[in-house]
Amino acid sequence: MTTLNNEKKSLVEGLFKHYKKDELTRSEINEYIVANKIKNPSWLKSNTYKIARGVYRLPINGDISPVVSEPVSTKTETAPETNTVSQAAYVVSSLTGNIVPTKDPVFVPWGHFKDIKSIVTSKQFYPIFITGLSGNGKTMNVQQACAVSKRECIRVNITIETDEDDLLGGYRLQDGQTVWQNGPVIEAMERGAVLLLDEIDLASNKIMCLQPILEGNGVFIKKINKFVKPANGFNVIATANTKGQGSEDGKFIGTNILNEAFLERFPITVEQSYPSNKNEIKMLDNVMTQKGLTKQVDKKFAENLITWADIIRKTFYEGGVDEIISTRWLVHIVDAYAIFKDKMKSIQMCTNRFDTDTKTSFIDLYTKIDGGEDVTTWLQSEPEQDSDDSEEGNVSY
Repeated sequence: MTTLNNEKKSLVEGLFKHYKKDELTRSEINEYIVANKIKNPSWLKSNTYKIARGVYRLPINGDISPVVSEPVSTKTETAPETNTVSQAAYVVSSLTGNIVPTKDPVFVPWGHFKDIKSIVTSKQFYPIFITGLSGNGKTMNVQQACAVSKRECIRVNITIETDEDDLLGGYRLQDGQTVWQNGPVIEAMERGAVLLLDEIDLASNKIMCLQPILEGNGVFIKKINKFVKPANGFNVIATANTKGQGSEDGKFIGTNILNEAFLERFPITVEQSYPSNKNEIKMLDNVMTQKGLTKQVDKKFAENLITWADIIRKTFYEGGVDEIISTRWLVHIVDAYAIFKDKMKSIQMCTNRFDTDTKTSFIDLYTKIDGGEDVTTWLQSEPEQDSDDSEEGNVSY
């Protein structure tokens, strides 16, 4: 007879108190230690305490009483019937209330908004992969398509650490009880919602758990022994700064090369460009109106910002500069202008993230535009304009 040390005794007492029995399955022990962040007790899951296949007896009262092995029966033994989810309560839904995105009053449709909206409205399962530079409205287009269509949308921001537990669900400690909580993917499947996987190219190979889901099939959740089928209307839309092939120029550090079999499960790839000058000026006008900036000088500032950003973008595409002014940055500048009421200060503060040479060059360009000077030396091609309010980019089929 060997006496348990305090750490082992504490674990035994905790298990007995939680399950109110002294014979536990391996899964019950595992769920308890995961929920309570306890180191794996291999000593407890050894043959010393094994009484049946996958079943162990707790050494109550702090003493280890070795179990005498019984003759092995040729008949297949079935472990005592237990709830697959053990004693944990199954949380059917961790989301409550309305999860339809709110319509953004400053939003202006552009690019492939109509195409995305058509797919979302159809409620057909048709995954989309949207790629494009940072800050050009990839996520907003999806959310606003859902808002207009009155479709529920669950957004998940992907990182290198995102795994099956984050996506499908796992056991959580809630009010002192171990409960199963659905992950966002399962929530979207059961609700028939649009699942928005943001920054998908930051993911590791752990994202491969989504393979059957991207085929339109259900998914088997091993931890709770449950098969989940997607409800009508469920769809998956992913956004990325790259096409899943990594960032060759190093601009998007952290992006990874995604598995080709994973990428092939997206029927179409949409290449999202920045809005045309016409659409972008509408956006800035909406932002300024919302913030009470309605004077002629304010409108002129917005027009100058669009010209400024357009020149920088064209120079960027031609390799003349390493940085770009996105639509998001233009909105940041207008927001700063609404606070400080100073054009140059707003631009300077929002370009401080760039290196000194780039910042100086960008500010110098805006100064010339604001002063009405000739800036054609910055241009090597004429700006492209849309013919309507829904400019077309490239779609790969």
